[in-house]
Order: sequence, then C-alpha cells, then structure tokens
Amino acid sequence: MTTASLARTLTATRRRRSAKRASIVTSIAMIVLIVLVAATLVAPGLFAHLNPLFNGPDSLAAPSANHLFGTDQLGRDVFSRVIYGARPVLLASLGGVLLATLAGVAIGIIGGVAPRTISVVVMRIVDVLLALPVLLIALILIATIGAGVNSIILALGVAYTPGFARVVEASVRKLRSIEYVEAAKVFGSSGLRTAFRHLLPNLVTEVVVMASSAIGWAVLTATTLSFLGLGVQLPNPDWGSDLAAGATSLSTAWWLSTFPGLAITLTILIANFAGDWVMTLIDPAGRRTRTRFRALGGIRTGLPAAIAPGEPTALESAETPVLEEKA
Repeated sequence: MTTASLARTLTATRRRRSAKRASIVTSIAMIVLIVLVAATLVAPGLFAHLNPLFNGPDSLAAPSANHLFGTDQLGRDVFSRVIYGARPVLLASLGGVLLATLAGVAIGIIGGVAPRTISVVVMRIVDVLLALPVLLIALILIATIGAGVNSIILALGVAYTPGFARVVEASVRKLRSIEYVEAAKVFGSSGLRTAFRHLLPNLVTEVVVMASSAIGWAVLTATTLSFLGLGVQLPNPDWGSDLAAGATSLSTAWWLSTFPGLAITLTILIANFAGDWVMTLIDPAGRRTRTRFRALGGIRTGLPAAIAPGEPTALESAETPVLEEKA
C-alpha cells in the first residue's frame, strides 16, 4: 500500500469515527429533549411550582430570582404560564398530526388501489383542499364548530390530511409496480389485502418521517389560532393567547410576549431536529429522499432508491449476466 493510499484510508477512518461520535451525541441530545418535552406535557408541576392562575401582589415585575420570566398585569408568574401553556399546544399539535396521518394514509391507499372512477373523484377533492392554505381551512372549521383544544385538533387534522393523502397515493402507485405486489395479484390477492399486507408496511417509515416533520408546522398553526382568539381562552395558560395578551405591552413589559414566543420557536426547532433525527435512524445510509412537510405546499417525498422508477430491481439485476474479464 502506498503512502497516499494509507493516508486516504486513515482520513476515511477518522471521518467515520467522527460521524459515529456525532451521531451518538445527537441521539443522546434528542432523547433528553424528547424526555423533557414529555415530562412538561405530563407533569408540568415538576418544573413550575407556582399556580399559573394565581394573581400575586407583584404586577408587571421584571424577570428576577423570584420570578424567572417576570409577572404579567395580574401578578401571575410568566414562567409557570409558559410551562403549563405547553400542554394545550402540544396536545393540539400531536393530536392534529395523528388524526391527519390516519386519515391521510387511509385516503391515500384508497386513491392508489381503488378503481379509476373512485380514485379520480377522491384525489380531485384532495387537490382542491391542497389548493387552500392550511390556516384558512383551520379558521373556517373553528369558526363553524367553536374554539377550544378539541376544535384545534379537528381543524389541524382536516387541514393537514390532504398533504398526507397526496403523498401516500403517489407512493402506493409506485409500489404497485414492484414484483412481489404483482405476484400477489396474480395469486388472487384482493386489492384491500394487497394494500394492508404488502403496501402499508412499506409506507410506515415514510409516514413516520412525514408526521415528525409536520409537528413543527402544527405547533405554529395551533399557536396562531390561539393568538387570534380561536384556541384556549384566557385566563388559562397558552402560548398563543399569552403572546397576544402581551403584544400591547412590549414597550413597557417585553417579557410578556418574548418568553412565550421563544417557547414556540424552541418547540418548532426541536420538532424539526427530531424529524431529521428520525430520518437518520430510519435510513442511516441516506438512500431515501428527504421528506419535509411544507405548510402551504403539501409534502414532498420519495421512495427508497432501490425501488425508484427507472432503476433496475433486485430481480432484474440478478437475471443480468455478468461477464468476467479474462486475464
């Protein structure tokens, strides 16, 4: 082995070790963050010891040792309101994404395996909903059914369903051309059985990545609805409602809106990093096209490269004769 080859080998080894260490550190950091978010959701009293609804004697007190994030106009502790305000936001976001995932997968599978007449009707309805902004759909639904966390969950579920449905339908149509799916049809497998037995398992990883990427957008939409007065109502703690309540006092009490806004930003960042982390865990070799959820443009995704259109399948590669070059 030459000196140059040895140097390249050592450099590649160092890079692999550095990448492995970075992956371990990232995994540990993400697990810690997810545990903290879960603890805040389940038991906010572990972090905030003051009642977020208690009207204290200190009105509009600046951040200090007694009140880390200061107090609002009624003397309520802003830190406690930020901690307790995470629960309605996270419940609405996670519930809405879960509802959209279940409905979108079901509609996408129907659109992919149903007869052409049914598929065209279903997917045209999906396309019409995709043309509407997510926030507009949510506003229409909440204005119809009323404000509250349950209303936000339903609104987010309906608003984000078309994006999931469109991507799942496109993936199902690509997967239908794979050899084992064609073989299942030849041996008499019904469309429903083929969908749940052969197609759905291949969509699980893709759907998980889409859902994790959609959580950040759901948090932003949920807090926007609360900011507009269509979510959790005051005096109950909520990031969007508290952000709106402090917007008129930014010049005199900047902390009223700053800390809820930072909580929203941090949660969206954690959700986006979690989506990338899940992507890395599912596909460490990077063979799958990155799946990102976009607020107004639906979802862009891709199948694994091994089954991408135009690429030779494993069966075709096995049948291709290999000619060895004679010495």
